[in-house]
Amino acid sequence: MFDGCADYFLGLDFSTQQLKVIAVDGNLEVIHQNAVHFDSELQEFRTHGGVHMHDDKLTVTSPVLMWAKALDVLLKKMNDSGFDFSRVRAISGSGQQHGSVYWRTSARQTLNHLDPKQPLNIILQECFSVRDSPVWMDSSSSEQCQCLEAAVGGAQNLADITGSRAYERFTGNQISKMSRLKPSEYSETERISLVSSFAASVFLGDYAPIDYSDGSGMNLMDIFSKRWSRSCLSATAPQLNQRLGDPVPSTSVLGGISPYFVERYGFSKNCEVVAFTGDNPGSLAGMRLCEGDVAVSLGTSDTVFLWIKEPKPALEGHIFCNPVDSDAYMALICFKNGSLTRERIRDEFAEGSWDCFSSALRSTPMGNRGSIGMYFDVMEITPPVAGVHRFDAEGQKVGHVLNRITLHKHYLGCLSVFTGLNVRVCFSCRAVDELLSGYVKSVFVFVLSQVAVFDPEVDIRALVEGQFLAKRLHAEKLGYKIIPGTRVLATGGASANQDILQVLCDVFNAPVYTIDVMNSACLGCAYRALHGVVAEQSVSFSKALRTAPDPQLAVTPTPGAEEVYAPMLQRFAELEAEILQNKPK
Repeated sequence: MFDGCADYFLGLDFSTQQLKVIAVDGNLEVIHQNAVHFDSELQEFRTHGGVHMHDDKLTVTSPVLMWAKALDVLLKKMNDSGFDFSRVRAISGSGQQHGSVYWRTSARQTLNHLDPKQPLNIILQECFSVRDSPVWMDSSSSEQCQCLEAAVGGAQNLADITGSRAYERFTGNQISKMSRLKPSEYSETERISLVSSFAASVFLGDYAPIDYSDGSGMNLMDIFSKRWSRSCLSATAPQLNQRLGDPVPSTSVLGGISPYFVERYGFSKNCEVVAFTGDNPGSLAGMRLCEGDVAVSLGTSDTVFLWIKEPKPALEGHIFCNPVDSDAYMALICFKNGSLTRERIRDEFAEGSWDCFSSALRSTPMGNRGSIGMYFDVMEITPPVAGVHRFDAEGQKVGHVLNRITLHKHYLGCLSVFTGLNVRVCFSCRAVDELLSGYVKSVFVFVLSQVAVFDPEVDIRALVEGQFLAKRLHAEKLGYKIIPGTRVLATGGASANQDILQVLCDVFNAPVYTIDVMNSACLGCAYRALHGVVAEQSVSFSKALRTAPDPQLAVTPTPGAEEVYAPMLQRFAELEAEILQNKPK
């Protein structure tokens, strides 16, 4: 199919804080990696974390010309390192989702005639009607979100069309705000790109179409017809359809690379540009999900990626068109309470030790004898709830203001006063019971007996089971189905803990594999560049990547897991609904 080591495929990622690149050869071996960090290497743009935070603390933008200059800086770095651009057969990439770029009238002529003697930021400096692009961190379009949902008959109707309810960061709502607050700039705009299609346009030397997958994150595209929704367009901005152009399959070859890159950097004139997409779809490609798979990224926040065939849009989570199979979909669900919550429970109930944390998981049975916990240290996204909620096997709420360890600390403080001993807080009360008998002990034992709390090891398992039950519950709400051959692919910091992975494995009743993928969006787009060359010949993504490194099997389901967790999942759903119903308005 490809000439082994002779052919190169580039994947770029225009992320929030940096521009990254990965090159793979025809054998799918990574042969080059590089990056440009915006804050430190392009200081003249005065960004912090790659963005400008405006005075209202809601508006967040990035300079378009910074991205253009970063591309020249990156390619020069590669050139200086000896990278041979003439061997690049195809290029693709991704961009931070939802960001928008506004091309000024006549900018197309400039793109068509890029001068290879000039850097991109100089050539393109008059090409944008809006020089600072709204990005995904922006949350200033609440009014526009409300108007869009009202125009189409409500939040669920919008989700049924576009895959998501209205979100401030989604591109359509940003465009709506732009057209209303900056009407002259909007009227001067000839074309609106996403960050991904902006980057593709530069490489193509012409306006690049928005791809189906990234276009799904705009609140504008009908994800089933894969066309712009007329009702959404009309509710957003005037003459928007002509400014967006028609979306295309994410596997499309858009054309040959611009002569600018051939003459300036030595690319082959036969190098092809494959449609660029969003960073989350790019990550799905980088993790090489297949039908029925679920990828769980266990980081500061936890993110679930799903490959689904029959999506069911809901008010939580997002449905996007699949970036590597136009007949399929992907779902994305974000959970704010991830590793920081796990670390808090570790510190509070396991002496700050992951070994003790793991020991607690091993010492408690699947299903936790009916005890269920939901731990939301900060306001959660899915579901929108805060607080700690514990339930016993009968569904009765268990107190959480005072926990057993807190009471132990008071108990041990009194022991120190009465005995002069410097007693260390321990995992259970047994050591304390051996130290003192009499009045003080009897008082605290009585207090402990009157406070309904989980034992520490029960709390630990309740946290982990609760986090993974929530992931399965909300995945299934979006149409995910566990099928024969389903794999759970785990990545992120907590994926190194075998005992946490065992709970994940048992809850989903599917084997868990670990993937060590740094810069997954970047790698995914290098894979997509390779696949794009053969996609029109009906070669599937999985077949094109059959020689890529396989994920490593970590754990398999414990016998009887489904019998425990299937009914527990139903109980969990009912308890979550109860919490939502009773939360303060």
